[in-house]
Amino acid sequence: MPCNAYNSAYLKTEIVSIKQYTGRGGMRIKTNLVILLSLAVLAGAGNCMGQGNAVLIGENTVMFVPEDFQAEAHLPSFALEKEPVVLGPAPEQWNTRVRFGRAVGRSMAYIEIDEDTDLYGTGEVTGPLVRNGTTRQLYNLDNYTFQRERGLRLYQSHPWVLGVRADGTAFGVLADNTWKQEISCGSGILFTSWSEPFRVIIIERSSPGDVMKALAGLTGTMPLPPLWSLGYHQCRWSYYPDTRARQVADTFRAKQIPCDVIWFDIHYMDGYRIFTFSSEYFPEPAQTNTYLHDRGFKTVWMIDPGVKNEPGYTVFDSGTKNDVWVKKKDGENFTGPVWPGPCVFPDFTMPETQKWWAGLYKTFMKQGIDGVWNDMNEPAVFNAPGWTMPDDNTHRGGGGLPGDVHLRYHNVYGMLMVKASRTGIKKANPDKRPFVLSRANYLGGHRYAATWTGDNASTWGFLKTSIPMSLNLSLSGQPFNGPDIGGFAGNATPELFAHWIAVGAFYPFCRAHSSDDTKDHEPWSFGKDTEDAARRALNRRYRLLPYIYTLFREASQTGMPVMRPVFFADPADRSLRAEQEAFLLGADLLVIPRWAEDPALPKGAWRNLDIDEQGQADDGFQPMLKIRPGAVIPVSTVIQNTQEYSLKTLDLFVCLDENGSARGVLYHDEGDGYGYTKGKYSETEFLAETENSRVYVRARMVQGSYRTGIETLRVHVLTDSGVKTVISGYAAETVIDL
Repeated sequence: MPCNAYNSAYLKTEIVSIKQYTGRGGMRIKTNLVILLSLAVLAGAGNCMGQGNAVLIGENTVMFVPEDFQAEAHLPSFALEKEPVVLGPAPEQWNTRVRFGRAVGRSMAYIEIDEDTDLYGTGEVTGPLVRNGTTRQLYNLDNYTFQRERGLRLYQSHPWVLGVRADGTAFGVLADNTWKQEISCGSGILFTSWSEPFRVIIIERSSPGDVMKALAGLTGTMPLPPLWSLGYHQCRWSYYPDTRARQVADTFRAKQIPCDVIWFDIHYMDGYRIFTFSSEYFPEPAQTNTYLHDRGFKTVWMIDPGVKNEPGYTVFDSGTKNDVWVKKKDGENFTGPVWPGPCVFPDFTMPETQKWWAGLYKTFMKQGIDGVWNDMNEPAVFNAPGWTMPDDNTHRGGGGLPGDVHLRYHNVYGMLMVKASRTGIKKANPDKRPFVLSRANYLGGHRYAATWTGDNASTWGFLKTSIPMSLNLSLSGQPFNGPDIGGFAGNATPELFAHWIAVGAFYPFCRAHSSDDTKDHEPWSFGKDTEDAARRALNRRYRLLPYIYTLFREASQTGMPVMRPVFFADPADRSLRAEQEAFLLGADLLVIPRWAEDPALPKGAWRNLDIDEQGQADDGFQPMLKIRPGAVIPVSTVIQNTQEYSLKTLDLFVCLDENGSARGVLYHDEGDGYGYTKGKYSETEFLAETENSRVYVRARMVQGSYRTGIETLRVHVLTDSGVKTVISGYAAETVIDL
């Protein structure tokens, strides 16, 4: 069949399916028209939408390669941890197909989907949890309060879609392409790229959780972070001078509000020059870090990519000597304004640059710095078209990376930066696990850095949208993420901050952050009620650290998200698919914000979990917590920071299933370093079984050799008639009469 005839017939089929699909909801019409028009352009151009070559690269995982694929335009892959091995042709019964096409200077890949399929993922996005009826632009952008480009472009790019069919089976679609592109999710999934044709990988599994594990099998898993990074972080643009940072830390301790980390934004620098310290505000940074360390705090300091274009400044001079800067198309160094004024930018595609950049951290980390924050790395360029460097800037590549234009490497600029930063930090502190936070990133960048969702605002709208944002980031392979608690821009009200930190205590990344032109946003800044609510919320988080740390261990091994949508509890229950106020923390804990309106919740006897101090009255802010039937959740005592973390006395909350059984797991290690890679860890299993109206609970170590230190177990069995509690020793079997 000729191309035009083929495309016309195919287009007619799609028009019918799109009409049927848009009948499900008007919100989806616009995106379906985008898809329809794109297909019409292809048909009008006489461009065949071929299926390319489909090859098997893993169990129920097929890679589609367009016939005119040019490896030098896309390889090596940034998303994939390693190049997949072709095992043979795709199975004949493989149903989910990709159609490739080219028109008007762009490449397209279209994936047909079953009717009633719900779509998720697409990375860091605003809008609803369900991505059907949306178009997402992938070209990283410094987007203050998400106002630019109508919020359709943000700081990160994840060319990935998770689909869940009506029966709960699931699939994932990965476009292996770093170039500027769009994802349209409607009656089908359409990737449109400003590039040569690109590969598409499709994963088929029986559940969405299994798809996430398979994605991690391709992109790698997140390294296990240090325990302290899972505590509460306090940040502002900026805490300066050093006495102000000390005052904030001392107030946390005086008011007994748990906190682990104080952050330092750009005002610590000398004229915003990276890797320097202001002689006026931070004359002795090592002493500042020692002061905070002595009080149980870690510190994280910001490093941006823009280097002030100033001869005599050592970072500029050494970079110029090593010729590491991004070039304009005429071969001259590109210069653009950022915080210090005119700046040059490292070309992280070059191995020489990566080595030079990593080496800058040696002296920096010697000041006692614990973690690093790479910001502005989209890269942001002030007052420039698109708020970044020109698309035709050149990156020279090397070490297997081809030299090419910025349009190709823009989306991975931040990812390459944090990879080099992580390398340098690890070399400077080889016995500690690095912690790096990045604003910009790309699919697969979880291997190098945690992330937050950028410059949000202190409004109820931003609080509510933070949950679907974090969920879709989690469903795009980035388990360590969260928003700025309280909102970055503007002044939070006492009520808003109290509600935000109450639910924010359950984000994977738990940090409050505010702009330099706002009122103080520390928990005590809003009055006693908000201060008390914050203390209570953070006490909950710290008591749940045994459970949360175990979830991060799971994420580092399998790729399962830490924060999950409620439909993960029952993927076949379609009533749960759009729920975006309540969410799961792991498989066993359901978090229902106080402001949630008639949330859709999993069926079954989920029971209320009360881990507050006895006798505390309801403050009206804390989310309701529920535990899954068949689960055991370990809970430790109230602490002020993770240096006090101990399992000596452990509470076990047991929610029996319909068979009278329950199971839980506890992971434990030193909290930092790499001893766990050599067996210096423990994985303990808690089992509960019911016989003759008695519940028998026992603990046993199933992996590792590291001592947990558990001496006392307080076992709480949740029943229809209340909570039954028995205290026993760790080695003894605990018996509870129902």
